[in-house]
Amino acid sequence: MKHNQVEFYNETKKEIPFFDELKKILEDAMKVEHLKKTSFNVIFVDRKKIHQLNKEYRHIDHETDVITFALEDESSVRLPKGIRVLGDIYICVPKAVEQAKEYGHSFERELSFLAVHGFYHLLGYDHQTKEEEEIMFSKQEAILSKNGIEK
Repeated sequence: MKHNQVEFYNETKKEIPFFDELKKILEDAMKVEHLKKTSFNVIFVDRKKIHQLNKEYRHIDHETDVITFALEDESSVRLPKGIRVLGDIYICVPKAVEQAKEYGHSFERELSFLAVHGFYHLLGYDHQTKEEEEIMFSKQEAILSKNGIEK
């Protein structure tokens, strides 16, 4: 692999017409973070699948909007030398549709937010404390606004 790579997998029946825009935003985020030869996946799923993942891996028995699996957090995973494989971002499409309506912005904005949010989780950022949240959310908003994705 010579360049950064983002792969999308849509496991839902809902058409997502802006994969190219999402890819551009995530590639821009990788540039901003000075990543090279880095890859990860974004998988779009339904409520049942995200609920199952949340219950099985986080022991939380309800659906969520986004869940990440960071391979670099796993010492048992052997990764290829010279390449960073960050892991997977699972986004619940029906939840994104619902949240877009609730927050009064577009479906594209909500999916973009969740994808960038998941990307920063893969890099180890979190929002457990106010300080962590400020750092992570300011990075997310900078990427989104740089790419014309406004609230």
